[in-house]
Amino acid sequence: MSAIEPELRPVSGPSALAGGTRRFWDLTWLIAVNKFRVTYLGTVLGYLWSLLRPLLLFGVLLFVFTQIIKLGKHVQDYPVLLLIDVMLFNFFQEATQSALTSVVQEEGVVRKTQFPRLAIPLASVLAGTFNLGVSLVAVFVFILGFGVGPYWTWLLLPALLAPLLTFTCAVAAILSALYVRFRDMAVIWSVLSQALFYATPVLYTVDIVPQQFRWVILLNPLTPIFIQVRHWIIDPSAPGAIDAAGGALHLVPAATLFVVICILAVWVFNREAPRMAEEL
Repeated sequence: MSAIEPELRPVSGPSALAGGTRRFWDLTWLIAVNKFRVTYLGTVLGYLWSLLRPLLLFGVLLFVFTQIIKLGKHVQDYPVLLLIDVMLFNFFQEATQSALTSVVQEEGVVRKTQFPRLAIPLASVLAGTFNLGVSLVAVFVFILGFGVGPYWTWLLLPALLAPLLTFTCAVAAILSALYVRFRDMAVIWSVLSQALFYATPVLYTVDIVPQQFRWVILLNPLTPIFIQVRHWIIDPSAPGAIDAAGGALHLVPAATLFVVICILAVWVFNREAPRMAEEL
């Protein structure tokens, strides 16, 4: 009597979320903490650089847009608005830029072990979130010192950070997956992120944008977040996102694009994850 042969089952390759949810988040946290420590290892000022870099950029932009271009002349509390806007966009830009090459930088690990691939780019975003947390503490101290607030709407800050973090994670996932196969993404994203900086109301407010071009700014998924930052954090008398857009209907394109990019991120990363080791 022949021995019963075991049933053969197909074994899937490495995926975006392989190994369970707990393992995924544990790895993401571990990689993020290590990345945050290594970033400033050996520097004289250490973690202070996470605060000084955006502050230096803020100082340059403040001088240019208040003393030369006079863009913030008619905007109430423009210096603190510019500061928090720069901090938030700097988080988005640096987190996505770091995530872009993150999978390739971990080539040795990706080629030799099976683990949830999505943990790598999300760890870059999480490390950037640590920097943002340090920066926001200093920002609110500066805001109070400037004589703004406190307002009860400051408690709504997590409602602003949640969509920003979600959008950053989605863009990071797409970029990191595509960069494995297409190294041109580094150049493409450097141009696109710079264009996005000027297409987001960081240096200006939406009301100064000519009406015929305002729809372009409102198409940007980041725009409602930054408009609401001004309303909830800096100037409660300023219009919120719905009022600034001229009605909720005008925010539908941005919301739709936000959802599409998030869905696209899931699809792209799930599609590319199993073949990343081969591409590397």
